[in-house]
Amino acid sequence: MKKTKNSKLKIIPLGGLEQIGMNITAFEYEDSIIVVDCGLSFPEDDMLGIDLVIPDVTYLKNNLDRVKGFFITHGHEDHIGAIPYVLKEVNVPVYATKLTNGIIEHKLREHNMLTKVKRKVVKYGQHINLGCFRVEFIRTNHSIADAAALAIYSPVGTVVHTGDFKVDYTPVFGDPIDLQRFGEIGKKGVLALMCDSTNAERPGYTNSEKTVGKTFDNIFADHVNSRIIVATFASNVDRVQQIINSAYKYGRKVVVEGRSMVNIITIAAELGYLNIPDKTLIDIEELKNYPDEQTVLITTGSQGESMAALSRMSANLHKKITIQPGDTVIFSSSPIPGNEKAVSRVINELSRKGADVIFQDTHVSGHACQEDIKLIYSLVKPQYAIPVHGEYKHLKAQAKIAAELGIDKKDIFILSSGDVLELDAESAEVTGEVPVGDVMVDGLGVGDVGNIVLRDRQHLAEDGIIIVVLTLEGSSGQVLAGPDIVTRGFVYVRGSESLMDEARKVLDDTVCYCMDKNITDWGKIKNEIKDSLGDFVWKKTKRRPMIMPIIMEV
Repeated sequence: MKKTKNSKLKIIPLGGLEQIGMNITAFEYEDSIIVVDCGLSFPEDDMLGIDLVIPDVTYLKNNLDRVKGFFITHGHEDHIGAIPYVLKEVNVPVYATKLTNGIIEHKLREHNMLTKVKRKVVKYGQHINLGCFRVEFIRTNHSIADAAALAIYSPVGTVVHTGDFKVDYTPVFGDPIDLQRFGEIGKKGVLALMCDSTNAERPGYTNSEKTVGKTFDNIFADHVNSRIIVATFASNVDRVQQIINSAYKYGRKVVVEGRSMVNIITIAAELGYLNIPDKTLIDIEELKNYPDEQTVLITTGSQGESMAALSRMSANLHKKITIQPGDTVIFSSSPIPGNEKAVSRVINELSRKGADVIFQDTHVSGHACQEDIKLIYSLVKPQYAIPVHGEYKHLKAQAKIAAELGIDKKDIFILSSGDVLELDAESAEVTGEVPVGDVMVDGLGVGDVGNIVLRDRQHLAEDGIIIVVLTLEGSSGQVLAGPDIVTRGFVYVRGSESLMDEARKVLDDTVCYCMDKNITDWGKIKNEIKDSLGDFVWKKTKRRPMIMPIIMEV
């Protein structure tokens, strides 16, 4: 790797800072760009009708000839969810471990892109050379198997990116995190550490995933006479494995419910990351052949999502499963910030139906707490610290840890999405910014819904719409029919006849005024209608519905 004079490494986060989700970071050196992760985030409450939010990759599109490839740390939506959308525009090879690649392939197949995108399965310890960069995959633990940290070797030094990680000495599947390799890389000198901040506010160590298995065992032993329903994240394959282990031990059949859950379990079982004993898994249709106390349901919906299987069960909307008194429902996840209300609503509904709901000690985090973060810093000994993956408060909490460990405050960088950090062994500074933002996905439309459309949706949701229909004669401009009023989401028309009659009178007056003044320009007529009707409605109701005049010519 040759180094030219004055060239610096640029680190450009295109998403994933200021929020949990949508992780994507570009690394640039001279004419080479590599990208780490390509995630989505889920819509905020005010994004009405939006399904997903993906990062704006204008910067990558503008530098397409320099982008060499995507390196993916693990198979969670906030790290891989945007791949099918982004690769339609930035089609370069994708490098990932075996399970991560399996999940990505499933996504690409759904988008008919499997043959168009080059994929490479990478093993731990393997090095990939691309342009000016060499990238090594390092084994870590997380709440999905096959997670990796990346050592990114550039001509000006090494950057270690942890991905999402925890330190688990007794993982359910595979080996513990390769701390030795972190130490070896640290000994050789590390320019910067980009470390997961999700749990940086939490003191202590993160418990091993195995501890949840013991809790499940105890719950299964205590509830031998009831049906057990467990809600967890679809992607937490190790959690599903432990539920299956307990079910098998206590002679129960297992049903998997929820589309994303079925998809991931199928992929994990095919690739050998999930060991399901023969005849343990049954189809949902076969449930009726077994007594309740011999069955376990593993389902999605632990975050209270309205369309997920558990929420549909709690609201009596599920076609095949009805919650009965005596059912035991286990929430095996903690609410993601912002979902607390939805989760407690589902818990209340389940309890009202007589179910016994358990949510204590049935979950451990997949992210490193403070002591684990300190361990990584102590092994890697970076010159610069760049906290990643988290809201501002999480990044701040990690910056504090780095400072406590002796890293100079001026060498700790809390970046915003879009910042360009230029660094080498002598110095590091933010030198500019690139365009970033949220691209909204609504149905099949990607990016065709922006702030203006959302503002209209908000307006319609809050105040409704009034449509005014008017027919004019082409030659003379005389009114032939109307003005007629159609309303939606404004007032209940049957109870407001007098208001509607008055509104019609206002419109008649306005149209007569336009005729008298010989106003023939449709735009002007529409504005007059909007203004007069808008003022009238505001006076009478203190509401501002959207007013849409439609003029037809005969």
